[in-house]
Amino acid sequence: MIEFGGFRMLIDPYLSDSLAEKYQGTKFPHTRMMAAPIQPGELDRLDLVLCTHRHTDHMDPGTLQPLAWRFPHARFVVPAAVIDEAGRRCGVGTNRLIPVNAGDRAEILDGCIVSPIASAHETLDRDANGNYPWLGYVIDARGVRLYHSGDCIPYPGLKEAVAAYAPHVALLPVNGRDAERSGNGVPGNFTLDEAVALARNGGARAMIAHHYGLFDFNTVSADVIDRRVELEKANGFEMLRAQTGCCVRVNLRKTRARAKG
Repeated sequence: MIEFGGFRMLIDPYLSDSLAEKYQGTKFPHTRMMAAPIQPGELDRLDLVLCTHRHTDHMDPGTLQPLAWRFPHARFVVPAAVIDEAGRRCGVGTNRLIPVNAGDRAEILDGCIVSPIASAHETLDRDANGNYPWLGYVIDARGVRLYHSGDCIPYPGLKEAVAAYAPHVALLPVNGRDAERSGNGVPGNFTLDEAVALARNGGARAMIAHHYGLFDFNTVSADVIDRRVELEKANGFEMLRAQTGCCVRVNLRKTRARAKG
């Protein structure tokens, strides 16, 4: 959840148990390691939802449709490559969808610009129209620039694409990848080392490590992340681990992100 200037947006909310229902009894049953931090009905306001790609833990009809019903003025930023599927999953008409592709620059709210960057999950794909199905988003909210990669692994040119925006904060997945997961239909993400390297080399001033602790077959230990947080801080780089019940405030004067309970 991101708040700025009176606006509130969500990125890739997964607040249901739709995957546990779908994969019950399989090798990877997608049972939550923790309860959803909030239910759609508990939110008091919402202006925008951004979905980076079509996988259900990022574009979940069990979450998006209740949000669309509860907040009839909220709109949904989605990859143009999957706009038809996005409409079905969100349960809304095209008037509430904002389709985007890498290289676009879209003013999605007053004072808020979104610039998509292509992501590779685990491959860098394009459809017949040249649209990328996996996206990351640079969100420029009145001078505060955030980069959320979505699901992604390194590929040539990514560092330069991120550095062009000089994000204040990079939100990057750190659950990694391996042959067992990839071979069973679970494409992976950056390793912790790769995520830190992209944040540093891509010009981010701080990094938030996330995409862990949801499914036991697709995670990394919080202790491992915390040790890396301390190591990076000792080397002068601000790094945080995403946690429930924790608000991160970006202070541009100090160009740092600080976590508060």
